[in-house]
Amino acid sequence: MKFGFVVSVRGPLANEASVRALAQAGETLGFDYVSMTDHVVVPNAIASAYPYTQDGAFPAGESGECLELLSMLSFVAGATKTIRLITSVMVLPHRPAVLTAKMLATIDVLSGGRVTVGCGVGWMKEEFEALGAPPFARRGKVADEYLAAFRTLWTEQDPRFEGEHVRFGDLAFEPKPLQKPHPPLWIGGESDAAMRRAVRLADGWYPMGLNPRRPLDTLERLRGGVERLHGFAREAGRDPASLSLAYIAPWYDPTKPSILADGSRRLLTGEPARIADDIAALRDLGVGTLILSFARRTLDRSVAGMERFVQEIRPQAG
Repeated sequence: MKFGFVVSVRGPLANEASVRALAQAGETLGFDYVSMTDHVVVPNAIASAYPYTQDGAFPAGESGECLELLSMLSFVAGATKTIRLITSVMVLPHRPAVLTAKMLATIDVLSGGRVTVGCGVGWMKEEFEALGAPPFARRGKVADEYLAAFRTLWTEQDPRFEGEHVRFGDLAFEPKPLQKPHPPLWIGGESDAAMRRAVRLADGWYPMGLNPRRPLDTLERLRGGVERLHGFAREAGRDPASLSLAYIAPWYDPTKPSILADGSRRLLTGEPARIADDIAALRDLGVGTLILSFARRTLDRSVAGMERFVQEIRPQAG
C-alpha cells in the first residue's frame, strides 16, 4: 500500500513556508503522495448542501479563504523531487477543458511525471455560477465530456472532439504528459454515478468515507462499496482488477477512537495498533493508496503527526 497526506489550501498552514515545509517533510519521511483540495472561490452565501456533513454546512464557508489547486500543485511540484501529486479532488467543470488538460500536462512534464488526477463533478452551485462554469445541473454530462477530452488531447496526435460542452479540432497539443498513456484518472465521490463514471472513463475510484448518505467509514461499509463498484465493472464488461482503489480518510486520529451511532468504531481512529490493523485490512480489501490528514494548527505539530505515523503505525501494518 502507498500512503499520502493532505496539504491545506486554507488556514494557518496555507502559506509559502508551511506548504513547502510540509511537502518536503512528507517526501523525506517516505510518503508516496501529497494531495490538495479544490475550490477557486467561496461565495459569501451558500445554499448548496456540502456532501460530507450531516447538516450540509460547509466547514470552510465562513472564511472564504482558499489557494487555487493547480497553481498550488505546480508550486509543490517545484518544491519536491519524487513524491506524487494528487488533485484531491479537482472539480472538472471549474475550468475549461482544453486549458485544464494543458495545465495538467505541463505540470506532469515539469514534475517528471508525478501527477495523479483525482476528480469529481462538484457540489457547490454558487461557485459554478461565480466561475461562469457550465450549468450545475449538467455537471455529470460535462464531467464525462471533460474526461473523454483529456484522453483525446493527451494521447492523439490530431486531437478532435465534438461534444455538447467541449469542442475542438485542428490544433496542436504538445507536449503530451510525460506519463503514458496519460496521468492516472481517479474518480472521487461515493454515489452510484461516481462509481459508474470510474468504470467507464477512469483508472480508479477514490472515495471519502464521510458522506452521510453513503458512509464508507467502517470496513464493512467500504467492503460493500467495493463490491458495488465491482458489480458495475462486470456489468460494463470491465475487469474489476483493472480499477485501482484509493481511499481518503481526513478524520484519521491516533489519540482516541471515533464511535459511530451504531456503536462501531470509525476506521483509522483509536490506538495505533488498531489503526495498523485497519490499514492491513484495507490493503487486503484492495486499497492501494491511503490518504490521511495530519494537519494541526502549527507546522511542528503537523510534522510530528506525520513522523509518528511513519515510526509507530506504518511498521505495525506489515
